[in-house]
Amino acid sequence: MNPLVGYYLSIGFSEADAHTIAHFFTVKHLAKNEYFVTEGKISLQIGFLETGLLHYYSLTEKGEERTTYISLPSTFVASLLSYLSEIPARENIRTLSPSTLWVIDKKDVIYLQSTLPAFKDFYVQLLEWQICCIDKGKFDLITLTAEERYEKLLNEEPELLQQAPLQYIASMMGITPRHLSRLRGKI
Repeated sequence: MNPLVGYYLSIGFSEADAHTIAHFFTVKHLAKNEYFVTEGKISLQIGFLETGLLHYYSLTEKGEERTTYISLPSTFVASLLSYLSEIPARENIRTLSPSTLWVIDKKDVIYLQSTLPAFKDFYVQLLEWQICCIDKGKFDLITLTAEERYEKLLNEEPELLQQAPLQYIASMMGITPRHLSRLRGKI
């Protein structure tokens, strides 16, 4: 079974609607270190990550990578600001391992929203969830200590700590890999 059909069935779509939605996605196989989104280019696609890991990052003025997020399988991925505003992406989204993505173009998302009311509801909930996650992450980075952020990550997303390279976790937390190692040994 197409993994998208299975996904949409698991969240309550009818079989007919799940197949209709899945029809608009195309599969994309990316090797390690290939890009789904490139900074400076407009990205008008959303992807569903079937397998692999995706690394969201931007470059500082000194050329250093700053990780903003890491996507695990069975999640939707996009450069949200670029996708919604149709402006060049401010970030890169690159594979950390060979990955399989199911990709849909914005024009097809708009079409599905106009023809399937349940898809429109799903899409709005997906966007609301993403906005809440971004806001929560920003708030945590400002208000929590590194130790508190690590404990929260350990409790809320242990699979991320198990699957993603620690250097990217450290960058996402705003600390050095050495500091992360100390926190891991302490907790």
